[in-house]
Amino acid sequence: DGSHKQQVTSNGASNFSPYFHPDGKRIIFSSNLETRGEGGRPSFHLYLVRDDGTGVERLTTEGHFNSFPMFSPDGKRLVWVSDRNATAPGEFNVFLADWVP
Repeated sequence: DGSHKQQVTSNGASNFSPYFHPDGKRIIFSSNLETRGEGGRPSFHLYLVRDDGTGVERLTTEGHFNSFPMFSPDGKRLVWVSDRNATAPGEFNVFLADWVP
């Protein structure tokens, strides 16, 4: 119903593609918070934050674009899209990793 809404990020960056961890206490999202890529273009990486907006932690370091993260229902796996290992401009790959908090 939209009640009890709370802003989680307020950092002047582009923050998008949020997804709750199955524990309901953390949110993973994509942002250009800390990085600039080639030619000054923003680089997007994955970040984890508590649902109250504290404890922001950068998770990815490779690639220019990392986004659309989703946890498996049991919270043990993470899937996301990245241009990491791309062989051509505009190519994106799907990555799957074990989630080790």
